[in-house]
Amino acid sequence: MLPYEEEVGQHPSLEDLQEVVVHKKMRPAIKEFWLKHSGLAQICETVEECWDHDAEARLSAGCVEERISQIRHHTTNIAPPTSDMAITVVTNMEPPPKESSV
Repeated sequence: MLPYEEEVGQHPSLEDLQEVVVHKKMRPAIKEFWLKHSGLAQICETVEECWDHDAEARLSAGCVEERISQIRHHTTNIAPPTSDMAITVVTNMEPPPKESSV
């Protein structure tokens, strides 16, 4: 289901969403099984802190970036990408020649 689908249906209007999010101050539900995974639990905690109704209490974008970097570092052995790393994307590759059936 989409976030808020139970409350506003599959095709809500802007006014429907404003009523749920702004006036009723609802937030999407976090699945219980997400909280059982340490990395996802930390992400969920960060997301909830971004939802604080007090703008001054919300996390800054820089703080969110820092937390995600720390989570990535603790949950994988892969170093986070840096500006020094190059990523090559191959597009429009020609398929290999078909082998003759003779």
